[in-house]
Amino acid sequence: MSNRLAGQVAWISGGASGIGEATARLFANEGAAVVVADVGDADGQRIADEINSNGGNAVYTSCDVSNSEQVARSIETAVERFGGLNIVVNCAGIVHVGLLHEYSEADWDRLMGVNLKGIFFSLKHAFPHLRRNERSYMINVGSISSLVGQRATPAYTTSKGAVLSLTQSTALDYASMGLRCNCVCPGITDTPMLRKHLNTTPDPDETLRQRVRRVPMNQAMQSDEVARTIRYLACEDSAGVTGTSIVVDGGYLAAAEWDTADDAPAPGDDA
Repeated sequence: MSNRLAGQVAWISGGASGIGEATARLFANEGAAVVVADVGDADGQRIADEINSNGGNAVYTSCDVSNSEQVARSIETAVERFGGLNIVVNCAGIVHVGLLHEYSEADWDRLMGVNLKGIFFSLKHAFPHLRRNERSYMINVGSISSLVGQRATPAYTTSKGAVLSLTQSTALDYASMGLRCNCVCPGITDTPMLRKHLNTTPDPDETLRQRVRRVPMNQAMQSDEVARTIRYLACEDSAGVTGTSIVVDGGYLAAAEWDTADDAPAPGDDA
């Protein structure tokens, strides 16, 4: 590893699984001190312990990001344990599958609390510490659903569209204070949350195969691939980049029509 995050302190929500876990491990390997914030206590503590056993520096904090007091305590742990805070990565997210008229108010509020309000709380409680740095970084994990619709997940899609808009507004408001804020928009990524979504279908494996056929690279993204893009935005490799989104989707959004199982010759090929 390049050790490009040496001396940095990173707070990562949703750090106990999926993209958040991959980001925590990568950041620790790059020299950052890492706070793994999540509600998955057993997995979160295991990940922090493994990072420490491998020579890294990590601590786990139990944190429901929809709860302002818990976010505040988790961020204070970062500052008390490691002496400051440089990077905030908002990976925490949940999905609810169903048609909008089937939602309960509690379903809607819970999803928005985690996926959107959690970002508000992280900025609110982290900024007093971030502003002490000449440069600081916030990376919000959106989705390709930040940019296009998706069936049977109306609250999730709405929340991810809002994540992108909030990222842009945050970038504008805090640029002069040394904070760069960007959004990473993963496509079909093999995470526990994707598997939970797929498990609502009759044949989850076949559903995944059908979805991946619409990806030009013909594969689901892996969490570590998304984590590397987050790392890029969390250091001066991306100097000058703020208020934007980077899509990591294997080409999914680049094509109006695609089917990797289609054997028809491409235009210009000999029949």
